[in-house]
Amino acid sequence: MKIPVKDKYRLQDKVDLIIKVNYNSSLLALLFGIVCMFFLNIQGVVPFTFFGFAALNLLNTVLYKWHKNVALTYNMTSILSMVSAILITLFTGGIRSPFIFILAIIVFAGYVTTMVYGQIYLIINLSIIAILFLYETGDFRISENTVPEASQNWFAFLSTGFAIYLLGGVFGRNLLRAHHKLYRSRNEIQERIVEKETLLKEVHHRVKNNLQTVSSLLSLQSRSIADDKISNIIKSSQNRVVSMAMVHEMLYKRDDYLSKIELKPYVKELCDYLVRSVKGSNSNVKLDLDIDDHKLSIDTVIPLGLIINETITNALKYGIKEGTAGEIHVSVHRIGENRFEMYLGDNGVGYSEDINPKTSNSLGLKLIYNLARQLRGTISRDYNKPGTYYRIEFEEVIEEFNSVDQ
Repeated sequence: MKIPVKDKYRLQDKVDLIIKVNYNSSLLALLFGIVCMFFLNIQGVVPFTFFGFAALNLLNTVLYKWHKNVALTYNMTSILSMVSAILITLFTGGIRSPFIFILAIIVFAGYVTTMVYGQIYLIINLSIIAILFLYETGDFRISENTVPEASQNWFAFLSTGFAIYLLGGVFGRNLLRAHHKLYRSRNEIQERIVEKETLLKEVHHRVKNNLQTVSSLLSLQSRSIADDKISNIIKSSQNRVVSMAMVHEMLYKRDDYLSKIELKPYVKELCDYLVRSVKGSNSNVKLDLDIDDHKLSIDTVIPLGLIINETITNALKYGIKEGTAGEIHVSVHRIGENRFEMYLGDNGVGYSEDINPKTSNSLGLKLIYNLARQLRGTISRDYNKPGTYYRIEFEEVIEEFNSVDQ
């Protein structure tokens, strides 16, 4: 499986940190072992533990280039570090040994890598400290302090310096470098997001303008045609274009959410436009909207808007007669995680039950049923109410919008 780019960069940052820490800790352990053996006169387990850790950890780091498993490399380093720190602590004073603080650095390294590893090593090292405490309070002894009395102050000084340098000079420095790199990357990403948002808004603005131009051309064309039938067909096409232009206009005007559209204001604006377009500004048509606060994708709202456009246009033209009061009802409610129910219609004269997309040549009727299928939904008529009512069950679609003839 392909690793996402952001996770790939994050993984590479962890790899770089672990490799640098391993090389530095191996070198410091080697130097510490030499100092213990030749300058502090510490013999036996302590210097050889330093040498063994340096060699094995260096080998472990080199092997990463072969197996590329960063978790294996990190855990091997942590296990080597814990075993070495426990041995050195046991042979340099037990619970009183200044080297015991290295166990805290191992826990810190775990949290730097992942939360899970940090918690695991925290529990393990707390248990080790508790065991060391019980060991010191008991009578049983595995080892004695191998640090000569004359060298104990120097060993404490070097152990403290070793811990501070590992924590600050190695971990701290590399973490700070990674933080600055992350900060720069975040700023660059933020700038690109702002640029893309501006570009996307401009695209929606231009699409809206182009659709409005098409709408104006259709309007001019319809006025120049004497045949009422052809003029009505062009007017219907104009309304369809406007219903799509409204979607892009709403996306252009939004500042906080560029990929979703608030359904309720869109449906209200579309219905108001259709009523004015067909019946005029002083009509007796009442709008009854019952729509929850939903934000839907553009791939859902465009076909949904076309369905509303066809249904209401037919209702205003043929269902609600001139001079009579009428009512348009539209309701949309969620019925599942990603499923919605839309109930829409009018209280006009309605049409025969025998008329359906198979028996009628009406483009509007065919569009309603085809668009419902595009929304992965079902459509049915409610014959219990006067007029024409549809119940459409659909789901939100987030993909490329296909043409209605497919």
